[in-house]
Amino acid sequence: MTTEFTSLNLRPELEQAILELGYVTPTAIQADMIPLMLTGVDVIGQAQTGTGKTAAFALPILHNYIHQRLPQALVLAPTRELAVQVAAAINDYGKHLKVHVLAVYGGQPYGPQVNQLKRGVDIIVGTPGRIIDLMARKVLDLSMVKSVVLDEADEMLNMGFIEPVEEILSATPATRQTALFSATLPVRIRSLADRFMRDPQSVTVKKSTLTVSLTEQRYYLVHEGDKLSALTNLFEIEPITSALIFVRTRIETGQLAGQLSARGFPAEAINGDLEQNAREQILGRFRAGQIKVLVATDVAARGLDIDNISHVFNYHLPDDAEVYVHRIGRTGRAGKTGIAISLFAPREKRRLREIEHMTKQALTLGKLPTAADIHHHRENQVLEQMKIWLGRGRYQRERELVARLVEDGHDAMEIAAAALKLSRADEKQRPVANVTDVVASESRSSYRGDREFGRGKPQGKDGRRDRFAARRGDSGNKRVSHEAGMIRLKLNKGKEHGVRPNDIVGTIAHHADISGSSIGKIRIEEKFTYVDVPEELAEKVLKHNGNYRIGKDKFNLVKS
Repeated sequence: MTTEFTSLNLRPELEQAILELGYVTPTAIQADMIPLMLTGVDVIGQAQTGTGKTAAFALPILHNYIHQRLPQALVLAPTRELAVQVAAAINDYGKHLKVHVLAVYGGQPYGPQVNQLKRGVDIIVGTPGRIIDLMARKVLDLSMVKSVVLDEADEMLNMGFIEPVEEILSATPATRQTALFSATLPVRIRSLADRFMRDPQSVTVKKSTLTVSLTEQRYYLVHEGDKLSALTNLFEIEPITSALIFVRTRIETGQLAGQLSARGFPAEAINGDLEQNAREQILGRFRAGQIKVLVATDVAARGLDIDNISHVFNYHLPDDAEVYVHRIGRTGRAGKTGIAISLFAPREKRRLREIEHMTKQALTLGKLPTAADIHHHRENQVLEQMKIWLGRGRYQRERELVARLVEDGHDAMEIAAAALKLSRADEKQRPVANVTDVVASESRSSYRGDREFGRGKPQGKDGRRDRFAARRGDSGNKRVSHEAGMIRLKLNKGKEHGVRPNDIVGTIAHHADISGSSIGKIRIEEKFTYVDVPEELAEKVLKHNGNYRIGKDKFNLVKS
């Protein structure tokens, strides 16, 4: 028998909000998790993105909501996009309860967040780093928290946030209810659950099977700094009717959309900063074909229900192969074919086999179009368009204009050539970009900087997998230079200061607002540490000097 929300015995204000949102039947995770959480027990939910996890924990929290002076619920999220999205959803569900929900995350001024906390907040949704900062400033008191949710716990682990999470949990009452949601349950997450949860009940939603058999999967090997050029050159020759491009961060959605538009390929960004109305307007234009290209993060793309996407581009690869499958599952739907194109930097080549294992399909290595290919394609397009118009014959007024030019003594062939020249004027806005070839030695699968999806576990010298071998640079040759497309930065902290790779990844990813997976090799010496970051992100990372810290010690990065 199908469960309906009305059978869950939620308070009337929640049922009204759910009805207004158009929800009738709960998803699998909601149907199993909500009754459990309403009893007050600790829970572990293993489920993928897009399964309805937010409502699964938000509705029980709101059902037990009572007005009090200090925050009564805390939701920890790995990224600002997810924090904003979860806070907005809780606001929607609790709008008839008049709850005060606050999203807190790095990259925003402290003042407004502090002022709201002083006025009173019922539910806090935030990233671990900003929560720690607000606790240190003594403006966030978690002593009255009754419920804590760890959303996407495995992603917080990947980003180096587990130590801050442990510190935050230690600041909440031992009697709290704890809910942990994670797509996977690695050993470190299970250890966290054993330490901070009381006899947790588990709910597992089976992975959805995505069919990608109708999707053509291609990849191109390009240096990180050449990805924009490679993408625009592919746009020239691909038969794109609508495209979805995935990048790592909220900031990169706007940057890439702007860069594409400036090069003659209009695009819009979808990210967590958009108000719901603006988001719906953009999606409406996309569905209507008024815009053909959307640039999004994985978090912002959740809930996108758009058919007929001809192309999915992985401008940046996800950390998890399963996320890749979900991305490309947005094309090739309803019996139609689709195309998924991924841009691999040389250091990412080893991720290929995990993708192929997950999709049960081989990816084809593509060859980027040359300048000659693009010019030839443009000319063929002009000729095809001319043939169509010549077949239609609907150009009487233009024929009269040509006749006037002939009367003035101009040659008909010269008139036609000049007309074609005018029709191709927009091509000047799209100069063919140069892309540096990736040499064979850089594309070998044994490249030292490679890390597999979501794990960072390259093969060690003794045959065992060493979690941070690639990041430490334990290659037996400490003089190995940084990877192509990367910049090496240096900080004056090392082994004698207790520096660990996940400390470096966590603080840089958080304060610079970049993905932890984008950070390359880390080499920790006695007094200094060297860390590789993508060349195009180096200035962004350096810009946040003064914010980075390991424990209580702050540090700055300089170019090595």
